[in-house]
Amino acid sequence: MGNKVLVTGAGGYIGRLVVEELLRRGHHVIAVDIKTEGIDPRAEIRQMSLFDEGEKVYDAVGRPDICIHLAWRNGFVHNADSHIEELSAHYTFLKNMLNGGLKHLVVMGTMHEIGYWEGAVDETTPANPISKYGIAKNCLRQAVFNLIQNYPHAVLQWLRAYYITGDDEKNQSIFSKIIQAEREQKTTFPFTSGKNLYDFIDVHDLAHQIVAASCQTAVTGIIECCTGQPVSLAEKVENFLKENQMKIKLAYGAFPDRAYDSPGVWGNADKINLILAKE
Repeated sequence: MGNKVLVTGAGGYIGRLVVEELLRRGHHVIAVDIKTEGIDPRAEIRQMSLFDEGEKVYDAVGRPDICIHLAWRNGFVHNADSHIEELSAHYTFLKNMLNGGLKHLVVMGTMHEIGYWEGAVDETTPANPISKYGIAKNCLRQAVFNLIQNYPHAVLQWLRAYYITGDDEKNQSIFSKIIQAEREQKTTFPFTSGKNLYDFIDVHDLAHQIVAASCQTAVTGIIECCTGQPVSLAEKVENFLKENQMKIKLAYGAFPDRAYDSPGVWGNADKINLILAKE
């Protein structure tokens, strides 16, 4: 018999795929979001705001074995004020879940916690975030690792995601913008030099990694959910154009490379590979 797993933000870009992967593995999924369209109907779907439940939230969501906290507003708008404004609500929700009796907490992190960095990122990499999104997530990470010390019987995993691709209509990335430009029959797409190296992961593979990490307790703490393979933005986008048989061409150098973009940043995949190897 599987675990009872709460997924917050279950209607989101990553959340829906995490729900499907958990169901595929035979878990009982409690899928919570403010908007619930598109969530797999085999899940126990609850349309609610977690922040409204107060101290009784653990009981209100059915006393799950594991909580995978993906919920986060404006994840694609890196300098939205909501990141800072809602930070304490996320912290309070996680604290109330632990106070209620939660034994296994998984929280979604982001490479944007790190800020400018050249090379591989792991759990020891210093964080100096430069966007409100990165600042808020980094602050939540520090606060939750401080908090978990009061719950010696609880497991904490912080899963840090990188450059997510796939399901490109919904992710507001460069890929969704290219799809839009192609639809509008534009012949060129303004681009940077494309030389920067990133750790790209397909959203389906990311969902698989999130679930694999969340359904075990041997590897805990900060886990980079990534491929560990740096690929240039130009190579990735050119492959995307080829795979989708698009006519549009990249106009290299139309945009300058931003001063705060690292020439190369990727995740150290040692911990996630250890987890995947045991599946």
